[in-house]
Amino acid sequence: MYELNLPPYDVKLRGTQEKPVIFDFLRKRYVTLTPEEWVRQHFTHWLVDFKGYPKGLLGNEIELRIGDKKLRCDSILYQQDTTPRMIIEYKAPTIKIKQQVFDQITVYNLLLHVDYLVVSNGLQHYCCKMDYANQRYEFLREIPDYSQL
Repeated sequence: MYELNLPPYDVKLRGTQEKPVIFDFLRKRYVTLTPEEWVRQHFTHWLVDFKGYPKGLLGNEIELRIGDKKLRCDSILYQQDTTPRMIIEYKAPTIKIKQQVFDQITVYNLLLHVDYLVVSNGLQHYCCKMDYANQRYEFLREIPDYSQL
């Protein structure tokens, strides 16, 4: 797999070389290993292990509905009252983060109305803090620690 701009962790792999799977510690099961999943697992471990995010408040592959259309958020950070606080969108390391990715996460935010939007391809990470009162957003220099949210 790809070397990322994230710290390594004790990766649990199984399956075959043709169909590898990786353990998702949030879903508590093995899932198909794709380049995007590689980024998701490293990023969520980094949030928990280094940024202090509570594991119990993070969810992966969260389904959203707009009418008959089903969407999936890659990860969501919830508040203690279970309202969404942050949406995280992952791309494979080979995918450049462009406006199209931000457009995708913005659609999710129309439903969830969160405080933070995060995008990562494992090499580059972006975080926006939403300011709904002034109808704008601010790019932060880094992903905040949980205690700073």
